[in-house]
Amino acid sequence: QAQLVESGGGLVQTGGSLRLSCVGSGFSFSEHDMMWYRQTPGSERELVASMSADGSEANYDDSIKGRFTMSRDNAKNSVYLQMNSLKLDDTAVYYCNAERPGQLRIWGQGTVVTVRE
Repeated sequence: QAQLVESGGGLVQTGGSLRLSCVGSGFSFSEHDMMWYRQTPGSERELVASMSADGSEANYDDSIKGRFTMSRDNAKNSVYLQMNSLKLDDTAVYYCNAERPGQLRIWGQGTVVTVRE
């Protein structure tokens, strides 16, 4: 069964850092593009970062560009999101997502990031 498990969320002060991790199992991880989304109550889930299957290309939403860095290690079936200079607006549930054309999208359960002053 395909599965993604996120970890690394928590409570941090503004300007602080967190590193989110997401581990995949039960599917061909290295053949999937990976994404990080986030969602706040009452809002739609928004894409913040994406990375190609081989890790050669990464894209970031303007809201996090220059502060967050996405990476992946296909040998460990893992993807990461290094979050620096965190702001109050970064508070959200963060989800990782695996995509491959023609196949069902795979979602993790989410990890909560709370930024306080």
